[in-house]
Amino acid sequence: MSHPAPSGLAARLWQWRYILLRRVSQFIILLLFFGTVHWGWEVAKDVPLLSGNLSGSKFIGLIPMADPFAALQIFLAGHVLQTEAILGAAIVLGFYILVGGRVFCAWACPVNPVTDLAGWLRTRFDIRPTFILPRNTRYFVLVLTLILSVLTGVAAFEWVSPVGMMHREIIFGLGFGAAVLLAIFLFDLFILKHGWCGHLCPLGAFWSVVGKVNPTLRVRFDKTTCTHCGECAKVCPEPQVLNLKLLEEKGFVFSGECSNCGRCTPVCPENSLVFDFKPLIRAHNAQAQGSVSVSETQRRV
Repeated sequence: MSHPAPSGLAARLWQWRYILLRRVSQFIILLLFFGTVHWGWEVAKDVPLLSGNLSGSKFIGLIPMADPFAALQIFLAGHVLQTEAILGAAIVLGFYILVGGRVFCAWACPVNPVTDLAGWLRTRFDIRPTFILPRNTRYFVLVLTLILSVLTGVAAFEWVSPVGMMHREIIFGLGFGAAVLLAIFLFDLFILKHGWCGHLCPLGAFWSVVGKVNPTLRVRFDKTTCTHCGECAKVCPEPQVLNLKLLEEKGFVFSGECSNCGRCTPVCPENSLVFDFKPLIRAHNAQAQGSVSVSETQRRV
């Protein structure tokens, strides 16, 4: 049975909870960088709270963090990675393997609010795409980025990364990066829905590959309550991950391209999609399968 649509401010806020939490997460990350640079936030004398940028940073002067994709490009460009950079990349990679690689895209990337706004405006004003581009194009861009890093001797994507540009714009002020971000916004708004994040961004493609081995947090799917209304696919920035036939086989959204943004879970009128831990999902599916087998045996008897 379907649940009534939420009414009232409290109900709306609950429905938007994951969007709000993602904005808070993105804001806090940028605030920590901004506060350290401009307000001198320290955990002790001469120990900055969060120094560096999204490609390489150090938290409380002790924990190194590095973008694994940037580190891979630097390595392929022929440069020797420092031990601290390798450790920082391992820490970040390990974290995102646990929570789902593309979680970075939805919960940390500063470009995400820009593309989300463009996507929201497209839906509100029913703007049709100018052309169609395969989503697998981003994997071609990923491979091309790595090849160019080898051929040019520089980390190819880091030179033009909108993620790094937006981080610098917010922390240090507007510059050329603002024009790049405006171009991405207009591209997503008028040319192709989710054009940058969903079709072109090599960083998103990298985290999609990492997300394939996510052993913990997934969106669980309950096929017994799903009515195939399609509300989840309407709001999902990666609707191909909600293939119902495959979801019924697996019992959860297993694609690495899922960013765990949480948009699908509040809009499902049947609560058929919820966040859950993968071991619990597997146990639940095994129990459900066992119940089905017992029922079939009893009917035959």
